[in-house]
Amino acid sequence: MKANQVVNGKLTLRRVTRPGDDARLWAILGPIFRAGDTYAIDPGIAEDDALAYWCGPAHETWLTEDGTGSYYLRANQGGNGDHVCNAGFATSQAARGRGTARGMLEHALDRGRDRGFRAMQFNFVVSRNVRALAIWSDYGFDIVGRVPQAFRHPEEGFVDALVLHRFL
Repeated sequence: MKANQVVNGKLTLRRVTRPGDDARLWAILGPIFRAGDTYAIDPGIAEDDALAYWCGPAHETWLTEDGTGSYYLRANQGGNGDHVCNAGFATSQAARGRGTARGMLEHALDRGRDRGFRAMQFNFVVSRNVRALAIWSDYGFDIVGRVPQAFRHPEEGFVDALVLHRFL
């Protein structure tokens, strides 16, 4: 695998190296986790714990070269469920609306296929995360499940979490 990979001729992604990329990752993840409106992660999570989560040993973690987005890819389950992958995406406020999330998703779908996964599944998409849901829908993800009031949104109270899936 090449160190840097270009998606659609405009977005360059590279594998995360720790601890060299910690500051860049935290600049993306910190505001998202602190907002508490899209990830089921304690908004007060310590930086080290957040980075350990995002770059877990089973995660293949990528970062945009400009430091505005990151994603991880992993098997969704072990054993006989390891043919379905899961991913998490984070885009800085400055990069929103510029195609960064779409580029990372395209890269993740390609990486998933390259690694032999047959499908991708998102286990817990907050129903109020309309930007992400629009992107996932545009790329052929279907809502295959709904968990009522599974997420405590800081402004809207208890909202649903969705399970999304698509074959690769």
